[in-house]
Amino acid sequence: MTTDQDYEKNKIAKLEVISCSSSAILHFSDRHLPAVIGRNSSRAAKVEGDGCTPVGFLPLRRILYRSDRLTPPRSSIPCQVLTEHDAWCDDITHEDYNHQIRLPHPARHEKLWLEENVYDIIGVLGYNDDPVRIGRGSAIFLHVATSNMEPTAGCIALSLNDLCWVLEQGLEGILISN
Repeated sequence: MTTDQDYEKNKIAKLEVISCSSSAILHFSDRHLPAVIGRNSSRAAKVEGDGCTPVGFLPLRRILYRSDRLTPPRSSIPCQVLTEHDAWCDDITHEDYNHQIRLPHPARHEKLWLEENVYDIIGVLGYNDDPVRIGRGSAIFLHVATSNMEPTAGCIALSLNDLCWVLEQGLEGILISN
């Protein structure tokens, strides 16, 4: 059985969904940080496009960031610079489904280089990636929340300050319970 001390020692955050909504609290170290998740809350049986955040353990695989706006986030997780040619394939009919891709690309995708700041830092969370299962959902990120904490399409979002803080403290993954 995993205790709260295990989460602290292992640098794993727990995400508590607030009464089946898109509001959540991220418990990490000694802090309780406001967060938002998918507009349709969380779900164990996630499917592509359902607007839900997947339940379970999501390891933090790597960090992408906009070097034209920010310095590299301090983190023990590898950081990579985003470019305007970066995107994520969400086309369930394409072999690149749930992979980062370079533009131009023939399949349906989500651009990662945005005018708004929500993708200034992207923590790529390990979901449906080992192995990829077609239609189970793609591009689950830990990213910057909008100023009014709008729900996401399935990602987890924190304020920029809170996101930088959890990365600096050594965040390695998030446990989302149902």
